[in-house]
Amino acid sequence: MKILIASKTHEYLLDALQNAGHDCELHLLKDSAELALIIANYEGVVINSRFVIDKKIVDLGGRLRFVARVGAGMESIDTVYLDEKGIRWFNSPEGNRQAVGEHCLGLLLSVLNHLHTADREVRSGEWRREANRGRELSGKTVGIIGYGNMGSAFARCLSGFDVEVIGYDKYKFGYSDDWVREKSLMDLWEQADIVSLHVPWTVETHYMVNEAFINSFRKNIFLLNTARGKVVKTVDLVASLISGKVMGAGLDVLEFESDSFEKMCFEAPPEALRYLMEARNVMLTPHIAGWTGEADLKHARVLAEKIVGAF
Repeated sequence: MKILIASKTHEYLLDALQNAGHDCELHLLKDSAELALIIANYEGVVINSRFVIDKKIVDLGGRLRFVARVGAGMESIDTVYLDEKGIRWFNSPEGNRQAVGEHCLGLLLSVLNHLHTADREVRSGEWRREANRGRELSGKTVGIIGYGNMGSAFARCLSGFDVEVIGYDKYKFGYSDDWVREKSLMDLWEQADIVSLHVPWTVETHYMVNEAFINSFRKNIFLLNTARGKVVKTVDLVASLISGKVMGAGLDVLEFESDSFEKMCFEAPPEALRYLMEARNVMLTPHIAGWTGEADLKHARVLAEKIVGAF
């Protein structure tokens, strides 16, 4: 096949596809508008989160046999229409699941122990021991919402700690193992001390974590989000941080970031974001939970195996 690699990825993918006999062209395009101009020339395309593959793009790609997304989320790709057209699609959540699991653990330990604020204070000459008194992870119950590649990787990362890990997944059943005990959402609301989100962004999960959802927890909780920013309604999270219902948060994603995840979209930071930026009990990172050097190579290997295996 003639394959277009439209976004930056590890050279392993290009080499593997060429070694399998495919004709690959590397054109680092800026967006879907540029892709639309040349997609008709290819049987396969490899993209990242910058590109929207909608019906218009698919119809322009009259020779398309597959679309491959370097990464996990598929919200920018009309997979239903691809299925209708008989076009294969692939993503690579296996590639960065370990990176996401480890980043979640880092966020959690930092928020529990004020590592991020204590570091800033010491660098500015402040020595505040009591203000930075932490909490131990040991003995806590960690609730994981969404038990796919990322959620299960986080559960494994927690295995060395004296914690109880429980999971809820609306579409997955029978997954209890050495790392997690399958529970209902009501069980999570009753038992969790810490809640970690690992769900895709869909119509169903948009603002899933809102005031009513947060107040359903019996205990005050710590919240982690390495999924998608718009899963959490930020103004409601801020209200819960102010009230103490959410005792701290580790956020790798924000609803204010662009669809490509490459920047934030506003002329001035919204009030809710300003609060998060200033809060001592909140740690923010710029959508990098799965953004490691190792994950870059793993994404390429996973996609190469899937594409070569299918064709």
